[in-house]
Amino acid sequence: MRKKKLEPFTIVSIVGVGFFMVLCVVPFWMIISGSFTAESKLATTGYSLIPQPFSTAAYEMIFTGPTVLEAYFASIFITVVGTAMSLAATSGIAWVIARRLPGISRPIAVFAYLPMLFSGGLVPLYLLVTQYLHLQNSYFAVILPLLVAPFLVFIQVSAFRQLPEAILESARIDGAGEWRIFFRIVLPLSKPILAVVGLFYAVHYWNEWFTALLFITDVHKYPLPLLLQNLIQNVSFSQMLPTTAGQSPPVYQLRLALTAVTIGPILLAYPFAQRYFVKGITLGATKG
Repeated sequence: MRKKKLEPFTIVSIVGVGFFMVLCVVPFWMIISGSFTAESKLATTGYSLIPQPFSTAAYEMIFTGPTVLEAYFASIFITVVGTAMSLAATSGIAWVIARRLPGISRPIAVFAYLPMLFSGGLVPLYLLVTQYLHLQNSYFAVILPLLVAPFLVFIQVSAFRQLPEAILESARIDGAGEWRIFFRIVLPLSKPILAVVGLFYAVHYWNEWFTALLFITDVHKYPLPLLLQNLIQNVSFSQMLPTTAGQSPPVYQLRLALTAVTIGPILLAYPFAQRYFVKGITLGATKG
């Protein structure tokens, strides 16, 4: 059998995707390599593809003290609890809008759409969280302002409207109520879009530092992104991490190591949602 010739478009696509992959991988590898490079080398010659001389001083500082472990706990709590609450709120709102119930679906759709156009501003948000809700130095001060993303609500609405109506009608004929239909039929059939929306929320919560900067002043409750932000802006902040006597902290190496530690869990989360990702994006991309 004759070998199939590659079309020019296929060759260009492979080369283009390969080049884009290199552009994505090289900066990440530079961060990993720099985090294992000695501070003296980083301060004089900068980054290199191979860590020479090899040093684990930054990682020893990170994992020997309680500061980073506390920040890890804060980020995990905010991400897990926030993602669960956001999925519950987004799914509930999206299902009511998708049902087209007279007198309720349209007002809720308008209520969900308005925050995409207008915002109350930073000062009202700060007063609401601190003066009225009294959530300062609480993890929920980071979770609640980001609880519902209007864009993801309407993506989920589109996915819900593509569910087979015959299955829902047969369940109603058999006597199932709306709660049972939603939890026993709608949600199990919507796993792809739930995985995609949950992944978006998880990445957003994990990377969020500005809301934590506004409402969290207790250093022991800093999430990882805020800890990294303070370390980048303020060199003296690195003094919080444990060092040996008479030794200055490896600031440049520490920044790269903390960056690698921060983005690691998110990179590991993508493979688990990969099989749902493309299908979920396709479901949510069609207008209902």
